[in-house]
Amino acid sequence: MKVEVLYVPDCPTHPAAVKLVRHVLGAEGVEAEIHEVLVSDEGMASELGFCGSPTIRINGRDVAGESQDTRSFALSCRLYPGSKQVGLPPAEMVHRAVLKARQEPDGEKGHEHLGLSGGDLSSVNGGSKL
Repeated sequence: MKVEVLYVPDCPTHPAAVKLVRHVLGAEGVEAEIHEVLVSDEGMASELGFCGSPTIRINGRDVAGESQDTRSFALSCRLYPGSKQVGLPPAEMVHRAVLKARQEPDGEKGHEHLGLSGGDLSSVNGGSKL
């Protein structure tokens, strides 16, 4: 399972987001490395489909499940719908994302932010399937 926390420099919520993800992974009995990704400029934000700091992704999918096709990408703070804590998603949202990722077939993981399905990866990997 690929777990990412994307954040901007000096994001006050970044450490709490990592802690939340660690807690959820532990509660679900999932051993996975958390990749912390520093988003340093607008170009990187656009390239990564960055929805604000912090953004939590499980297997390439935003835990909020929002369609990134209609969002603008920029260096900014993140607000999650239904959250009682500014900058953090509700723990249930992260739990749902982890459970959903466990149920995915291996070939379909983590390519939604690229706008590709599992069968369209040859252009990303130089012709090889993941």
